[in-house]
Amino acid sequence: MKEILREIGMISRCLATISDIEFKDIQLGKNQYLYLVRVYENPGIIQEKLSQLLKVDRTTTAKAVKKLIEQGYLEKVQTQDNKKEFKLFCTQKGKDIYSFLEKEENHSSKISLVDFNKEEEKELLKKLHSMRIRIENEWQEIKKGKKRDY
Repeated sequence: MKEILREIGMISRCLATISDIEFKDIQLGKNQYLYLVRVYENPGIIQEKLSQLLKVDRTTTAKAVKKLIEQGYLEKVQTQDNKKEFKLFCTQKGKDIYSFLEKEENHSSKISLVDFNKEEEKELLKKLHSMRIRIENEWQEIKKGKKRDY
């Protein structure tokens, strides 16, 4: 049923547009808030793990992280055991806006799920998680060069 993926896509694009508008005053655009939130929630994460967590390529992550560092939201700290590896942390500026970002996420979740009871929310999450795992597995294979059979 292709309508399901289309609905998910529309939800994603609406939320991205809302965040671009609402976060304009704090210079967070193009989903940069996602990177900031994940680093806040996973202090010391390396860029590769951040890419995996967000399901984006390393180049996209590198650009977003670079911009967030330039804006003073994140900092890189070189690891002791691997001089090529850097851990990411929120600066005080990044930590200070996290509660605002969290409030926006909570509000969007609340609006999105207004007609759902707790059991329906759990079931929806379970189904979406299952969908994501299957798509993620295929995504991993395609990144390695596999062609899909239609």
